[in-house]
Amino acid sequence: MSRSRAVLAALLLVLLAACTATGGEDPRPRWLPQPGTDWQWQLDGRIDHGIDVPVYDIDGFENDAATVRRLHREGRKVICYINAGAWEDFRPDAGDFPRSVLGSPNGWAGERWLDIRRLDVLEPLMAERIEMCRERGFDAVEPDLLDGWTNDTGFPLTAAHQLAYNRMIARLSHERGLSVGLKNDLDQVPELVDDFDFAVNEECAQYGGCTALTPFVAAGKAVFHVEYALPVERFCGQATRLGFSSMRKKLDLGAWRQPC
Repeated sequence: MSRSRAVLAALLLVLLAACTATGGEDPRPRWLPQPGTDWQWQLDGRIDHGIDVPVYDIDGFENDAATVRRLHREGRKVICYINAGAWEDFRPDAGDFPRSVLGSPNGWAGERWLDIRRLDVLEPLMAERIEMCRERGFDAVEPDLLDGWTNDTGFPLTAAHQLAYNRMIARLSHERGLSVGLKNDLDQVPELVDDFDFAVNEECAQYGGCTALTPFVAAGKAVFHVEYALPVERFCGQATRLGFSSMRKKLDLGAWRQPC
């Protein structure tokens, strides 16, 4: 073997070893949003590009790669919303979920809680959803309903089941080079703050739980927070002091927003 070929072979072996050591993870550095980063959250209707903020959180299934590319050209980072805790009958992969993992209705039309104990079934399904986010060019994932253990799901879920499931979601995201947010699940923030890159919260001011999210800010990680019922004067003061990225939204999560 010539010297040049030997060098090339050695380099290939080094690259192969590096991929093996990292589990084949996406080598791109993850986006890590900082506390106080302004954002827009729109899950309904045609995306309004006129909001002057650096982060958009939009539905992963309903927005294609062209939409993500346009937001990137506009200087935005883009978060991919997926439902990780409930089955939705209107999603294109709805038929891939066996009936055995479908639990009680969760109050939203066409949705049923998932049996998150069944990692063997749900991991490949969630991996496909998160891979969709990566393929469409998203920077991060917002997995919804990561707090089934505190709800009447129809399954005997425990805190340990939820921790295992949430960490699986975080791992699947990180393996694809995507950052990932912990959605609600305030009771498990201390255990999960190191696994997630930011938090997304609904109505912590309404229910008096905002201080539970301070470990994220202390770790230099953004807390993206919304309230629906409270006027901004009732929560923005506290949210600003805590370092949150807060706004008021309507429950349909259209384009309207009233930021702090």
